Amino acid sequence: MIEYIKGAVEELTPTSVVIENQGLGYLMSISLNTYEEIQHQTSCKLYVYEAIREDAYLLFGFSTVAERTIFQQLIGVSGVGANTARMILSSLSVPELEACILGEHVDVLKSVKGIGLKTAQRIIVDLKDKMGKSGGTTTLPGMSVLTNPVREEAIAALQMLGFNQSASTKVVTQLVKDYPVLPVEQIIKAALKLL
Repeated sequence: MIEYIKGAVEELTPTSVVIENQGLGYLMSISLNTYEEIQHQTSCKLYVYEAIREDAYLLFGFSTVAERTIFQQLIGVSGVGANTARMILSSLSVPELEACILGEHVDVLKSVKGIGLKTAQRIIVDLKDKMGKSGGTTTLPGMSVLTNPVREEAIAALQMLGFNQSASTKVVTQLVKDYPVLPVEQIIKAALKLL
């Protein structure tokens, strides 16, 4: 069992990284959150989840133990595979996801590409108790951002313009968090520069 891999960042895309350690290059699938953490680094340490199947041996890398833990909890939910879990963690940070589950915000989970109503409800039902036991709290500051009508309107507008939902959600959520007083049109203009 590989706990973590530490080494030089040889190749990096928003969805994967190759880390070289002692002459071996390890290809790992990553979330956008992990990508943002390591994008300007020449070396890094990523916590690993190994997915061993008959036809493949896959590595998933995470910048924090908390992100890996919630990834493992997500893939334990019926109907949620590794790529879906990674998509969720690319759309929401760990605190936002915990707050979303504890607050039973089905609509926020449904906004993630590939997550329907039943899957969103199943994630909440299966993981709510686990989040409570791990000391999570529903009063996370990120939740006001997630339920912000300006955020919802900006994401909808960007989708109408043809932008990917998960990328739009990520960018707009960050903008609303950083600039909570901006009106929706300025959030959209700022997002267009970042997408």
